[in-house]
Amino acid sequence: MNWTAYVDGYCERTAPGLWGEPLNDLANLAFLVAAGMVWWYANGQRTGRVLAVLIGLIFVASSVFHLVATRWGAVADSTAILFFTLFYAAVFPRVFFNAKAKWSWLGAPVFLALTIASGALGGGLYLPALAGLAGFAIALGVKRDSYWLDFAMAAAVFALSLAFRSIDDVVCGDFPAGTHFLWHVLNSVVLYIVAKAMVGKIREAPAPDGDAGASV
Repeated sequence: MNWTAYVDGYCERTAPGLWGEPLNDLANLAFLVAAGMVWWYANGQRTGRVLAVLIGLIFVASSVFHLVATRWGAVADSTAILFFTLFYAAVFPRVFFNAKAKWSWLGAPVFLALTIASGALGGGLYLPALAGLAGFAIALGVKRDSYWLDFAMAAAVFALSLAFRSIDDVVCGDFPAGTHFLWHVLNSVVLYIVAKAMVGKIREAPAPDGDAGASV
C-alpha cells in the first residue's frame, strides 16, 4: 500500500497542495476550541483532561490530513477519532452506571467490533457512534438520569453532522466549498457535549478512588 498516495475525497479540494482545503482546515479550529473548553471545565479532573487531550489530538490529526491529503493522513485522522470513542466507551459504564472497572473497559472492544461490522456490512464507520449516542440517551432516560438530555442533543447534532458529511459531493456543483467543514464544526459540538457530561457526572458522584476514569 502506498501510504503517501494522494487522497481527493472532498468537494473543496481540487488539486494536491497544503492549502487545498482552506475552509476544512479552518473549521478544524473548532476542535481546538472544544478541547480548551473541556480542559478548563475539567478543572484538574483526570478523566476530563484525558478527554480534552484526545479532542486536541483529533484537531491535530484532522488538520494534518486536510493539509497533506494523503492516505497516511487519513489513517491518522480516523485513528484519533477512534481513540476518543474507545476511551469514552470504556469509561461510560463506570461513570454513569457504576460498573466495576474490570467490566466497564469491555465497552471499548464491543464498540470496536460494532464499528468493524458496520463498515464491513456497508453501514459506514460512524453509524455505531450515532447508535451509541442514542442508546446512551435511552439508557439514561430509563434510569431517570438527567444527563439523558445531553446525549439526546449530542445524537441529534451528530445526525445533522453526518447529513452534511454525506451531501458534500452532492452540493459540490452549486457550492464549491462543499459541506464537510460543517462536519468538523458540528462534531466539535458533539465532543464538547459528551465530554462535559462525563466531567459533570464524575464531579457529582466521584468514585471511591477519586476519579471514575482513573483505573480505566
